[in-house]
Amino acid sequence: MSAPRPSRLARLRAALIDPARRETAVLWLLTAYTVLWTAYGTIAKAPQGLHPDMTEIVAWSRDLALGYVKHPPLAAWIVRGWFTVFPMAEWSYYLLAMLMPALALWIAWRLMADYLDAEKRVVGLALLTLVPFFNFHALKYNVNTVLMPLWAATTLWFLRSYRFRSPGYAALAGLGAAASMYGKYWSVFLLAGLVVAALADRRRGLYFRSSAPWITVAVGLMLMVPHLWWLVHSHFETFTYALTIHGEKSFATAATSTLGYLGGSLGYVALPLVIVALMARRPAVLADAAWPQDDERRLAAAAFWAPLLLPVVGAIVGRTEITSLWSMSAWTLLPVLLLSPPAFVVQPAETQRLLGIAIVVPILMLIASPAIAWFTRDRVDPAVAQARLLAQEVDRDWKNTTPDVLRFVGGDPSLVDGVVTWSADRPRALTNMPAPPADAVKRDGMALVCPSQNAGCKVAAEAAAQQAPGSRTFESTIVRGVWGKLGVPQAYTVVVVPPRR
Repeated sequence: MSAPRPSRLARLRAALIDPARRETAVLWLLTAYTVLWTAYGTIAKAPQGLHPDMTEIVAWSRDLALGYVKHPPLAAWIVRGWFTVFPMAEWSYYLLAMLMPALALWIAWRLMADYLDAEKRVVGLALLTLVPFFNFHALKYNVNTVLMPLWAATTLWFLRSYRFRSPGYAALAGLGAAASMYGKYWSVFLLAGLVVAALADRRRGLYFRSSAPWITVAVGLMLMVPHLWWLVHSHFETFTYALTIHGEKSFATAATSTLGYLGGSLGYVALPLVIVALMARRPAVLADAAWPQDDERRLAAAAFWAPLLLPVVGAIVGRTEITSLWSMSAWTLLPVLLLSPPAFVVQPAETQRLLGIAIVVPILMLIASPAIAWFTRDRVDPAVAQARLLAQEVDRDWKNTTPDVLRFVGGDPSLVDGVVTWSADRPRALTNMPAPPADAVKRDGMALVCPSQNAGCKVAAEAAAQQAPGSRTFESTIVRGVWGKLGVPQAYTVVVVPPRR
């Protein structure tokens, strides 16, 4: 009698632990993961429209620069390149967003190979997919999601440069450090944390006497020079913005925010922690995981803990507020921390069960996505949900006034980024951006958009129109229907200031 055929999960596990097949298998698995969550986001978020964080970055991308008023430029550069190739659509934006955690997961997979056996690598990858940062939260593309693969790559290259004192990995670590800073200044905690990990290691003398750390520093600083030049010439406006929004808080406020940061961060990874605790069975194994005794694992543990905890020190000393969402890029080493103790043994049946959970979750969420869209369709911001329709209205009003291409959009900042995102002419924003030359705006004209109830915006728009002959004002009311149900009506005023040449 022939042996029973292995289950699909057993075959998948076998492919993922087979040295000849595992790299291809994990790429296919991550591709499916990306597609499933992209489809979920496209359907479940359909009534909501694109989040303002996402449309804001599109607006930045229309003015390529070395920095912006809120953040460094990398997120906008990526968006500019992406939508040069892909159409401006919700599905394509969610696809870009999901590529960030998918790439981070692949890098984590590669990093785990340095510390975990094949069985534990599969378990570690499955555990990371159960952290909401790698799916639900990642669907909102912003500077935080961009950091996920950057922190993962920088951590991988730093650890290898430390262990092998390799000039190549040292240079890559410098590249990753600079890229992370170009993503968000929050990355200073990653860099400081890796320095702390290096100094805490007993082999630090060998490392600092080698060329590796100095290559890393030299490459990182060299790549940061253009942005540092921009910072000086912009009078450090990104720092000013950050301090204005998050700084100068009371000690009590800062301390409360750190408790929220720690509690929220722990909550986001609670499911993997519970699963590992149940698998470990013995408290001594968990203690060894938290702070190992051998040098290699302790270095990895320090590289995990320091970037995660240093923001608490920074918030208290600097009297600033922090949020747990900002920890989303700090979890690459979590599987290494939890699974690397030699006494932690993973059975094949446990691997298969976790693989099954990791596969079933996105499938179930995709199945549930129409219902999620249905039940959330009333809890949306009309201005955000109607952004595409408003952009179509602005395009129509512009074409009814002039045959020229729409170059600039101004008015109410809560509307401008959405119009800029969806307008067919791909115009530039005049709000929350450096002002273009006055003669350029006069030459090319502009469209000004306001909610009709915003008297101040309308007065400013009408004042601009009075200075330009041929300007026209349009009033409209937009109602967006979602699956047979009409949303909240919103009245808009569009002032078209035509080109003057």
